[in-house]
Amino acid sequence: MRASRAGLAVLAGACLLLTGCSGLQKQDVEQTATTFENPSGDPGERCALLAPSTLASLEKDASAPCTDALQDLGLDGGAVVAVEVWGGGAQVRLRGDTVFLTQTSSGWRVTAAGCRSQGEAPYDCEVTGS
Repeated sequence: MRASRAGLAVLAGACLLLTGCSGLQKQDVEQTATTFENPSGDPGERCALLAPSTLASLEKDASAPCTDALQDLGLDGGAVVAVEVWGGGAQVRLRGDTVFLTQTSSGWRVTAAGCRSQGEAPYDCEVTGS
């Protein structure tokens, strides 16, 4: 009986720990997405939040540095509606936009933004990686 109580206590502690980590991840993901989407934020800081392939694609498509390209996009997703985290990926749905992120050794980075749902089809995004 004691062994099963000890096992339940360990299991309950592990569940609390995992739930806490998930909550922290959601906070980090939400913070990264809202900082990136803030049109009045520092352009250099916003560009640093892009995944490397997304940064390269944005600059190539715009034929301009990231800081200039972001000003032309007009991203302003508004208030956060929902945050989902799965493994090393995440999605933040904002009132006017959806942002996709990936977890890197440097923290969460934006892989796609300016995304609109197309029902069963893949999202249509203004900013994507290659």
